[in-house]
Amino acid sequence: MLGVRGAGFARGLRVMTQAWLRDSGALALARAAGTPRARHWQPSAGPGPRRRGLSLSAAAVVNSAPRPLQPYLRLMRLDKPIGTWLLYLPCTWSIGLAAEPGCFPDWYMLSLFGTGAVLMRGAGCTINDMWDRDYDKKVVRTANRPIAAGDISIFQSFIFLGGQLTLALGVLLCLNYYSIALGAASLLLVITYPLMKRITYWPQLALGLTFNWGALLGWSAIKGSCDPSVCLPLYFSGIMWTLIYDTIYAHQDKSDDALIGLKSTALRFHENTKWWLSGFGVAMLGALSLVGVNSAQTVPYYTALAAVGAHLAHQIYTLDIHRPEDCWDKFTSNRTLGLIVLLGIVLGNLWKEKKTDEAKESMDSRIEN
Repeated sequence: MLGVRGAGFARGLRVMTQAWLRDSGALALARAAGTPRARHWQPSAGPGPRRRGLSLSAAAVVNSAPRPLQPYLRLMRLDKPIGTWLLYLPCTWSIGLAAEPGCFPDWYMLSLFGTGAVLMRGAGCTINDMWDRDYDKKVVRTANRPIAAGDISIFQSFIFLGGQLTLALGVLLCLNYYSIALGAASLLLVITYPLMKRITYWPQLALGLTFNWGALLGWSAIKGSCDPSVCLPLYFSGIMWTLIYDTIYAHQDKSDDALIGLKSTALRFHENTKWWLSGFGVAMLGALSLVGVNSAQTVPYYTALAAVGAHLAHQIYTLDIHRPEDCWDKFTSNRTLGLIVLLGIVLGNLWKEKKTDEAKESMDSRIEN
């Protein structure tokens, strides 16, 4: 019996070896013939199953949509929602900080800003791909974007952009007049930030100014105006955060960017990237601490900041800027970081009510005595 099993194993091993040699030979021939190789790792969900299973991932939802609709959903990056999260989270921080002591954030405003984040992130991606269509064709990771690949024409993208901005305007008009004016002022940033990579090594700074506008808008939507002592350091902290995660993101494309003449902080910082990211992290935590002091935050908030500091330290220390897959993993982990900040804000706000109740009970007992 053992002999039969051994013979079967040997035959299986021989078949696998022959198949491997055939594949290796084919690969060698392909390389000898000059077949181009992808120089960049592209994030994926792993090897696809032979049978289509039920999946609720964003990419699976897009793939299950009607085929004519799929290029438009990919144009607005609905299959990659991490960018929407990073745009939305500073809004939630601001809305949470503006809530009354002891109260949860306004759920209506959270849902309204969530809708706006999807629409404005989609509009920003559409504008970006319209500006960059010729560059995207030259970068492995972006060559299959709908406009670059020819799935959507420039005229169609203009119409689609107009529809997204019209819907976003409808969301904006649900806010107070101050917030409507403030939100409209961000449109110039949305249109121009994709151009910054052509003229400066700091396009990530322009993205930070754009992506964190919600830190101002969320507070004004609740309070009717901005409180500079809270909103400005919150906005600054978001900008520092964007410099961290988008520099990490930019390291995926640095080779192609250098070849085609685009600029980024990844190319500016080179091997000093971790030192720069550490400085941005310290600045972010310092600004968030100032936000806490100026908004009378409590213990849960500062506990969350300690967790954020640990997350940033681990993220930066373990980052391998020469491995695109590691850069992608570190980049996407920032959703968790943003949710930690939000959790600290919400719990810290609820703790305020607890402290108020304890102080009231203590005062009542003193009066009785």
